[in-house]
Amino acid sequence: MTTPTAPAADLFDPDLPWRRARSVALRPEPFGALVYHFGNRKLSFLKSRTLVTVVETLADHPSATATLVACGVPEAQRPAYVKALADLARSQMIERRPEEVRA
Repeated sequence: MTTPTAPAADLFDPDLPWRRARSVALRPEPFGALVYHFGNRKLSFLKSRTLVTVVETLADHPSATATLVACGVPEAQRPAYVKALADLARSQMIERRPEEVRA
């Protein structure tokens, strides 16, 4: 019996804080970047320089949505970027960032 898995979109909430996983390296390429996870040995391709910038700056913003806005992703294109980020989350290339403790 197989257990159903939740779709990536159900696991990825763009309104939460995210970051590139610590065991992930990006290698810039003319088309975007290669993404390699040293833990699970997965290789992915980012086919847009804007998506590379989004992934590189996730940790600088309070949420993935805020990162998309800061990177100038047009509102009409944001669903495609959210899907790409959800796929990266599912493959452990990006991870939820711990919530900041507020005093």
